[in-house]
This record gives sequence, C-alpha cells and structure tokens, in this order.
Amino acid sequence: MAVQQRRSSSTRRDKRRTHDKLKTPTLVKCPVCGAYKKPHHACPECGAVGSEKVSASAGK
Repeated sequence: MAVQQRRSSSTRRDKRRTHDKLKTPTLVKCPVCGAYKKPHHACPECGAVGSEKVSASAGK
C-alpha cells in the first residue's frame, strides 16, 4: 500500500476538494399555480406538467 512521503500543500489539497461543494437545486415557478418546482417535472402542488393540468392517475 502507498504511504505518503511528504505533506500535501494546501493548494493541492484545495484543488482536489473543488468538486465537494454543495449545489443549490435549480427551481422554476409553475406556470399554473406559481409554486416552485424542478424543471421538466410535474408540479408537486397542482400536478401540472408544462402549462397543462394533468391528473395524478394519468401516468399509470
């Protein structure tokens, strides 16, 4: 197994950690009810997809 020979510099350590940050989720307003929802998903409040109102049992 590899054993570290020297201490990693803070610059090298921070370059490795650049992808570990948290991202804020992308949210858009529903055109029907105005609630925030994920893009390209049905609205959790009213069930609308795009600008059309869709019933909950339509996908089954």
